Amino acid sequence: MTAKQTSDSPRVPRWRTWLGVAPKSTPQPAPEGAPLSPRDAALHARRRLIAQVADFLIDHELEVLPFTLSIAYDCITGGSPRLAQLIHERTEKGLPITLRWLEDAQAVQPRDATAEAMATLVGELEGNLSDIGRTMDGARDATGTYSVALEGHVADLQSQSPDADLVGRLTALTRRMLDHTRTVASELTASAVRIGTLQVRLDEARRLANQDHLTGLPNRRAFDELFDREMREATLGGETLCVAFCDIDNFKRINDTHGHPAGDRIIRYVAETLGRIADARCHVTRHGGEEFAVLLRGASLNEAWARLDAAREEIAQKRLINRANDTPFGRITFSGGIADALAARTRSAALKAADDALYAAKQAGRNRVVIAGQAPEPLRKVA
Repeated sequence: MTAKQTSDSPRVPRWRTWLGVAPKSTPQPAPEGAPLSPRDAALHARRRLIAQVADFLIDHELEVLPFTLSIAYDCITGGSPRLAQLIHERTEKGLPITLRWLEDAQAVQPRDATAEAMATLVGELEGNLSDIGRTMDGARDATGTYSVALEGHVADLQSQSPDADLVGRLTALTRRMLDHTRTVASELTASAVRIGTLQVRLDEARRLANQDHLTGLPNRRAFDELFDREMREATLGGETLCVAFCDIDNFKRINDTHGHPAGDRIIRYVAETLGRIADARCHVTRHGGEEFAVLLRGASLNEAWARLDAAREEIAQKRLINRANDTPFGRITFSGGIADALAARTRSAALKAADDALYAAKQAGRNRVVIAGQAPEPLRKVA
């Protein structure tokens, strides 16, 4: 292909080639020379895969995040053929591939990669436990066999003077028993190492399954687990427990005006600010979209309100600018609602009380935190 042909040809996104939907081109001849060594070939393949992942993100103007890296990898390697097809169809229509669209598309995929990974790990753990069980059964059976044989030889020794043949058989049996014991010990040690490794991987899979990929905060699944645990701890310890919902105000306007990537940066900024109030008794999670859920154990309603309101005021005082085009975002605020989780008769009732308080904060003008059952505070002006 000549330089002129290259410049006149329409640009084809590189990721389409990897998905097999790019126009066919004449294959380039392989460079002459000695064949690559296995190590060099593996390094070449690795570099090529990394380059393909990077090109996918660049072609779609996606940020480098664990989530987008995973999507790129799955599409390129064939791990998510259905999602790859959806991306192709959307691109053909001239529509952008945004982080929000990827979240929605991934949510409806029939394949749950996290669940599959967890199931695989659990299966491997169960397999190793079965191996240990079989090893223990074998050791038990062998021990029984050796015990019977040894008892017979001992009886022979007691009934007559031991001869060389009997001593030889007894010695051989003892050696076999020692050898088998060493083998069993080695197998048990190897199984323990495998189980330890799998446990680490299982813990990591659980952590990732409970983490929001955009903010790094615990996600809604983690919130449900945390809420149940904190309810038990608070009840047993005679402590208070407050639950709160916080929602970024006018978030649709931010997305419509500045685009979804800028909206994602605002979500991360609010998450970082709220995350600073978290500790061993305070858990901040992303509940979904622009909404966050907070659990505060051992704090009264007024104390919980003060902590959330301080975060609200810190955010409202900032004057953020969209660095992509130097356009001011305007004031970024959130509204919040807090409820006493133990005052409600059920978990659902506690969440509804906090949600109703959040709604009251929105109705009262936004940029405020409301305690369930109390009238909203007058809106305070922020310098």
